[in-house]
Amino acid sequence: MANIDLHGEGVDFSYILLDNYHSLGLTETDLAVIFMIDHLLRQGNDLITSDLLCLKMGLKAHEIDQILSSLVKSGYVAYETGAKGNMCTSLSPLREKLYKAFERTLAKDRQNKLSEERATALSRLYTYFEKRLNRVLSPVETDLMGRWLDSGYTEEDIHNALEDALMQKKRSLKSVDKILRSGRIRSDIAKEGYSGVDSIWDKDIERTIEIAKAKWVDDEDD
Repeated sequence: MANIDLHGEGVDFSYILLDNYHSLGLTETDLAVIFMIDHLLRQGNDLITSDLLCLKMGLKAHEIDQILSSLVKSGYVAYETGAKGNMCTSLSPLREKLYKAFERTLAKDRQNKLSEERATALSRLYTYFEKRLNRVLSPVETDLMGRWLDSGYTEEDIHNALEDALMQKKRSLKSVDKILRSGRIRSDIAKEGYSGVDSIWDKDIERTIEIAKAKWVDDEDD
């Protein structure tokens, strides 16, 4: 989203307006007037009056006056002083509202996609771990796998860490977590010269596991 120029040619004003006009409280007649204003502005007209709109549209003068007054009052159309001191009509207020609505929609869609991808990845990991460990995982263990994903570990990272733990004859997620942390620390040091990852097992997680009475195999000392 950050790479999209919302004010440039990459985002079509007409498309966003058609997609959002109803939620802004605009009618189809308002829409027609706005499109005509935009058209006249693009033709080089600075000041769009009701008289000019009457020449281009089939609406009566008093109808256009009412619509323009409503659009100005709603903050969709503005009359501003131009660079040369002349009065100009501007759709900038409406554009800003539409671009913000577009940004919110993009952010929501992206979040929904990420949530869906996370749930799918977690389901695959859950199935993989239960098959390799030959037991049912506890809710706390599932939550820990979710933390791994949220921390930026890929499914491949997590698979490899589990396989490394099994090769060492260690079958707890505590061991997998330590392998993941160690790998992240080595990578950070190689790239940055230091790491902010704590290699010590999270004691709060361990206490939670004990309280939940999860079926963990503690095959490794702290």
